[in-house]
Amino acid sequence: MSFFRHLALGATIALGAASAFAAPADSAPHPADCPATVPADARCYNGRDGEGALYWIAIPAQWQRDVLVMHTHGGPSLGAPTLQRGAEDLTRWSVMVKAGYAWAGSTYRRGGYGVTMAAEDTERLRKLFIANFGQPRRTVLHGQSYGGGVASKAAELYGPVPGERPAYDGVLLTSGVLGGGVDAYAFRLDLRVVYQHVCRNHPKPDEPQYPLWMGLPAGATLTRHQLAERVKECTGVGLPAAQRSAAQTARLKTILSVVKIPERTLVAHLDWATWLFEDLTQKRLAGRNPFGNARVVYSGSADDAALNAGVLRYEADPQAVGMLSNDSRPTGRLRLPVLTLHAIHDPTAFVELESAYRNIIDAAGSSDRLVQTFSDESQHSYLSDAEYPALMTSLLDWIDRGEKPTPQKVAALCARYEAGFGKGCHLRPDYTPPPLATRTPAAGR
Repeated sequence: MSFFRHLALGATIALGAASAFAAPADSAPHPADCPATVPADARCYNGRDGEGALYWIAIPAQWQRDVLVMHTHGGPSLGAPTLQRGAEDLTRWSVMVKAGYAWAGSTYRRGGYGVTMAAEDTERLRKLFIANFGQPRRTVLHGQSYGGGVASKAAELYGPVPGERPAYDGVLLTSGVLGGGVDAYAFRLDLRVVYQHVCRNHPKPDEPQYPLWMGLPAGATLTRHQLAERVKECTGVGLPAAQRSAAQTARLKTILSVVKIPERTLVAHLDWATWLFEDLTQKRLAGRNPFGNARVVYSGSADDAALNAGVLRYEADPQAVGMLSNDSRPTGRLRLPVLTLHAIHDPTAFVELESAYRNIIDAAGSSDRLVQTFSDESQHSYLSDAEYPALMTSLLDWIDRGEKPTPQKVAALCARYEAGFGKGCHLRPDYTPPPLATRTPAAGR
């Protein structure tokens, strides 16, 4: 089913999707060699479902249909799905298998943006798992990064229905891109316009000019390596600081100070603001722009007046905003317990997104179903091994015994798990994230 058909169906998706995707008969899992990080006595399988999504499954040796972790991966990847990508996800999250949980993860049926699509593909894999390995006692939905947004959407699409066994019993969101694509990605338009004002090489003056929200124009041949070289030429990123010119140093400071991103992820964010924007706006939104900055006031440069007078300005298309929001923004009406973990210094999905997600949940009257935890770390893709089993135990205690966890409980459990999973607990039970508007200007969009 296409991205656009999802959006046109509207409420029909929310009411009927959970029963619409039976596992096709020709998608039985095939035994496969487990990635090296998975316990040696585990069983692994892979395959392709009826919609074309590839998947991996890992089952611990002593698993007795207890807990299944359904994983929604980050990205989104823009290329065609591959088994190698699925194996990389299983490798990264083999901690779940080490902790005794079965694990299943879909590559999604295609590359590119599509939160509701990815939620459907995950639900289809859950049904496939049950058809082949039996009904687990509990099923936890775990979303990482972009997959956090997928899982937050899937938790609403496939939440409990009166008289039926729920698809999922609880949700774990780690390093989540939360709150919907409009709010989560708006800063990347800011990055494009500020970068272009400062560097004027993406595009260069002698190249076709285009609205920067498009990512790239049709037929563009720019490569990621070429973009990295342009960034290096303008800002010195990729060179030791001592080898940068004074002009490069000043330009880099302006970009990082205004957009509030760390130097180490500047090129990565520009990549996403180029090729992901190209996919999102041209392939998924029919050439419409969901991001606006028409009246945003930028600050943090040596001359904010000149900056605000000189940056390119764009109005968001209301239809594009609505389409992207319908696909990716949660309603906040939680029917399942949700536990989150976010690194305070996450350089990719800013911790302030947790504040935005909390606001959505609070506005929907579901605050009692959300517990957020934070760690004093500066990574995005993976945090400390011991933190994940602590989160899972806390969430399962909430599901099984009604013991709603506190950040203090998760931190204490993490310390206990260090004996088996290694040192590295960095949880900060006292932390509260700032509002997203302190990181990404909201006014004027």
